Amino acid sequence: MSVESNMSVEVEGVWDLSISTPIGRIKAVVELSREAGDLTGSAHRSGEEVPLADIALGGDRLAWKQAITKPLRLNLAFAVTVDGDTLTGTSKAGRLPASKVTGRRRTVHAVTEH
Repeated sequence: MSVESNMSVEVEGVWDLSISTPIGRIKAVVELSREAGDLTGSAHRSGEEVPLADIALGGDRLAWKQAITKPLRLNLAFAVTVDGDTLTGTSKAGRLPASKVTGRRRTVHAVTEH
């Protein structure tokens, strides 16, 4: 058994994400917080807010799943590596190719629509 989960980085906060997809670059906002010790979160884009599911943090690796309806109805699986206030990784929608994800944590915890 690994003790890696006890040495996880802090991921709480508001993150501005950029996802490079086959249909162009998509910008989204992800909010992560802790409730009773468990990570919870939601994603915002184009007036749509969706809860994050299956959030898992081990060391510097963060993963979650979410469903979206715009521009298409898709179930997405994110796998990113967190380094301070930046993250990099991928988002995958079913059988579609993985899309590159980058993100930066906001220093001021205010949410604005893109």
